[in-house]
Amino acid sequence: MVEGSMTQGAGQEPVVRTATLRDFRVPPYAQTPVPPQAQVAPPSPVPHPGNAVVGDEQPEGYTPTERDLPVIRRGDTVQVQTVAEPRPASDDGRGPLFVVGDVHGYLDELLAALGEQGLIDTDGNWAAGNARLWFLGDFTDRGPDGIGVIDLVMRLSAEAAAAGGYCKALMGNHELLLIGAKRFADTPVNSGAGTATFQAAWLLNGGQKTDMERLQDVHLQWMSRLDAVVEEDGHLLMHSDTTAYLDYGSTIEDVNDTITAILTRNDADECWDLFRKLTKRFAFRDEGGSQAVRELLTTYGGQRVVHGHSPIPYLLGEVGTEEGEDSSGPVINGPHVYADGLAIAMDGGVTMAGKLLVVQLPLHD
Repeated sequence: MVEGSMTQGAGQEPVVRTATLRDFRVPPYAQTPVPPQAQVAPPSPVPHPGNAVVGDEQPEGYTPTERDLPVIRRGDTVQVQTVAEPRPASDDGRGPLFVVGDVHGYLDELLAALGEQGLIDTDGNWAAGNARLWFLGDFTDRGPDGIGVIDLVMRLSAEAAAAGGYCKALMGNHELLLIGAKRFADTPVNSGAGTATFQAAWLLNGGQKTDMERLQDVHLQWMSRLDAVVEEDGHLLMHSDTTAYLDYGSTIEDVNDTITAILTRNDADECWDLFRKLTKRFAFRDEGGSQAVRELLTTYGGQRVVHGHSPIPYLLGEVGTEEGEDSSGPVINGPHVYADGLAIAMDGGVTMAGKLLVVQLPLHD
């Protein structure tokens, strides 16, 4: 998600103050796991299972996000408790399906949430057999260890495949942002509201110096091959709560191929336009929201859209300022169903003292 330094309303494009991969079905690292990154903080007696920065101090260059944002509740969504006990596998022999909301560099919270669902063991290794796990994007920025999160997901993809399951991921707008910042840096792009750069937008939206320093070609290749949309068990999975995906094709395959081609062409303006469109949000909220979801489902299939990108606190109410009277912060216990029951929001708002959600589908609602 892009927030804070980028302002926008319902259905509106983000405004940048100053101043984007695909075949993950047979990942190359399924045969050769990526070696762990070198520690960039004092070593721990027990290696961190996600190659994270360890220790009590945040890494140099870390810019924390405010984690105490007051919320005025709206009451127009349904809160659904996360189901901790795994349900039986599907009748066709496939394992249970899980989805993960926006992680944004909070590796420790991710490890805890995966462990609670029995997907990994205490050492951070895949422990779920033939289970199916989908990440909805936004692995980096805002939190302290985005590269550690990517390393973990890449490693789990190999371990899950060896166990008869899979661990896959979708393209988020922050993957596009990080790719753009690395490829294009300060190259001016036409933002639609003046001149902008990927580098400036990345920094404004929680880009971490340590992530850029540790970013390797293998990470860029992995991100640039991620799919943008997929359908699983009647759930249309995507990162952003926007209908902008319709601009890239009339089938899931078309959308994914088109976005991969854009990243392959490596044109700064074209990549920026993709980033800009997938940063849109709130298309499924308020009046006309259910119709927007139905348009996506009619085009791409599925019975429900499952997305990240927009934190549930935003869907629940209006976020105030740090000086607001209510400083307790949002309380998130599970995903939210809205738009006449057709949409499931999965970003629990880990960057604002919410919860990093790992949920099994279908929901009990």
